[in-house]
Amino acid sequence: MVDVFDLVIFGGTGDLSRKKLLPALYAGYVAGRISSKSRIFLTSRSAQDVAMEEWLREVFAATTPACGIDAISIREFANMVEVVELGLTEGGEQWETLQAKLSETKSTSVVHFLAIPPSLFTSTCSLLAEYGLNGSNARVVLEKPLGNNLETAQAINADVGKFFGEDQTFRIDHYLGKEAVQNLLALRFSNIMFEELWSARTIDHIQITIAEDLGVQGRAGFYEGTGAMRDMVQNHLLQLLCLVAMEPPARLDADSIRDEKLKVLKSLRPLEGDLIDRNVVRAQYGAGAMHGEAVKGYADDLELEEPSNTETFVAIKAHIENWRWAGVPFYLRTGKRLPERFAEIVIQFKEVPHSPHPDWKGGINPNRFIIRLQPEDHLALRMMVKNHGAKSETLREVEMNLDVMGNSGTRLGPYLRLILDAVKGDQSLFVHRDEVEHAWRWVDRIINHWQEKGQAPKSYQAGTWGPYEAHDLMVRDRREWFHETVGK
Repeated sequence: MVDVFDLVIFGGTGDLSRKKLLPALYAGYVAGRISSKSRIFLTSRSAQDVAMEEWLREVFAATTPACGIDAISIREFANMVEVVELGLTEGGEQWETLQAKLSETKSTSVVHFLAIPPSLFTSTCSLLAEYGLNGSNARVVLEKPLGNNLETAQAINADVGKFFGEDQTFRIDHYLGKEAVQNLLALRFSNIMFEELWSARTIDHIQITIAEDLGVQGRAGFYEGTGAMRDMVQNHLLQLLCLVAMEPPARLDADSIRDEKLKVLKSLRPLEGDLIDRNVVRAQYGAGAMHGEAVKGYADDLELEEPSNTETFVAIKAHIENWRWAGVPFYLRTGKRLPERFAEIVIQFKEVPHSPHPDWKGGINPNRFIIRLQPEDHLALRMMVKNHGAKSETLREVEMNLDVMGNSGTRLGPYLRLILDAVKGDQSLFVHRDEVEHAWRWVDRIINHWQEKGQAPKSYQAGTWGPYEAHDLMVRDRREWFHETVGK
């Protein structure tokens, strides 16, 4: 259990808080990770009319926490939660009320979680400082997106930096809090057999996919003009790439991990001009079928009157120019309205250099190490073995599952893990401002190229794996997307 803390969720009655943060915090309380003396304040532009216990029941009915719902626990948790009416652009009596509430107890730390649009980050941080709520025991958590290009990201970082030190600033990417990601680091840096194989000497290529089966309904205000490149590639996909490709840090502390991730981003081969056209596929979903039901295309989902150039799918072939990864392509892919919802990293090893039995039936599949991040954490090795009871020339592929849970009991969700790390002041799983800015530099070149050429995205049918061009991105290299062709 962490020490007693105060958590202020700005935008506390919004979607992120209701769907992710509150269920995670409730699960943490039920699991005994959060003291009942901790307090959670939810800021809202208007007063809350309904009783907290009743409101939480409604919230959790829509998004059931992993621990389930218990009447007594709900009542106890509700006593920890309070809605505070608060404007985020100017001070006044409401801010004085919040200031008074936070001064009532001497919590070990106060965490301000900004689950609000980035346009409100500066004014909110300024007001926190004006009312003395940015002291040495205070942390500020910034939810993505952190700007929409390098210039705006730098401006946000500079503005927040006026009021909170870098050691107080926690830029969150919830993928870094997933159990399988933590096991990736443990496996790499605690087992010599993995580290010895983790390079261009034995690895053929790496695939990182974040697939979503949902469309963009309800996100019109955010998604149109943002697109998959800004929404998913700049943060989630590049952060996962960093963790896969980074060198072993001297220690598993925040500074050491961030230093190695930053080296990866600096080593990414810039994509410009024709290289973008050959190595990046951009597309938007049209009408199709999902799980046996007809669904609308992107423009119809958002009820747009004019055609849109916003992409809902991106596939990229990237390279890291250093000794470890020279010549190894990293294939990144994300999209909406794909057949399944999942996120996974596939490390595909090279084929055996020589087959001692050329007549082996079915051939020899390359070994693969699979890290599944969602919907369930899953680590597995795929390898070839002799088919049981058959002649020696008959082989089959088997999957060796690695138990990532063991006897650890209740699973910590990514948001809970990251909030508790923020309480403790541990920045190991958070993103440094330099990482954000280097990622934007790489992504901005691609986005600017699309805008300069006036390129419209390709089209793909909802319920498919994206446009043909994404398939061709692999086929021309004599490779294939793992999940489409091999399955789970």
